[in-house]
Amino acid sequence: MKKVLGAAACVMLSAGMASAEMTLSFKWGGIPSCTTGNPNRVSNPEFVLKGVPKGTTKVVFKMRDRDVPSYNHGGGTVKMSGSGKVPSGAFKYKSPCPPSGSHTYEWTATAKAGSKTLATAKARRKYPE
Repeated sequence: MKKVLGAAACVMLSAGMASAEMTLSFKWGGIPSCTTGNPNRVSNPEFVLKGVPKGTTKVVFKMRDRDVPSYNHGGGTVKMSGSGKVPSGAFKYKSPCPPSGSHTYEWTATAKAGSKTLATAKARRKYPE
């Protein structure tokens, strides 16, 4: 019985490690300072994705202002190269630009194979920091 339970635990542990969750990180980079409420059209920040599922052909990025969720900042779609790094300049979007104070912005990255969603990851940062 102990051997069976031990083997089952190893299989479960291996399966859990193989299905690691996709994660996303980013830094604002060199975007122009903006606190007027009128966003600039800028290049995306550099993104780092980890745990991208096998079979991913593209990643769709979208930014949302958590303090004003109805405002569409846009995003872009990037073909996956396999490294998990998406350089700045892969697409353009409307920069963070809160009219007063600091807002929290959230990037969502959706890994896709054709039209099928394989995984989603989110990362948040305040702007200005």
